Amino acid sequence: MKKGTNPESKEAKSKKGCCEISAVVTVDERGQMVLPKGVRDMLNIRAGDKLAVVVMGSAGQKCCISLMKVDELEEGVRSKLGPVLDEIVKGI
Repeated sequence: MKKGTNPESKEAKSKKGCCEISAVVTVDERGQMVLPKGVRDMLNIRAGDKLAVVVMGSAGQKCCISLMKVDELEEGVRSKLGPVLDEIVKGI
């Protein structure tokens, strides 16, 4: 490797996968958190948008959550999560 070459270049980072940490948020005493403006802007999330909360894990252990705009879910995700999302949207 050449002197001064950064192994964590933009190209190297983009080849690691599709996910990145875009922000860190804090949950307050009421269980609420704020989605930072930069993230809202990046994803075009506006007031009134509905987000689906998807909990992921394996072997009975829950490890992560993901937020997705309900109106932009891909058909494959809709078919798997459709019944759950319908109940979430009806309950809001």
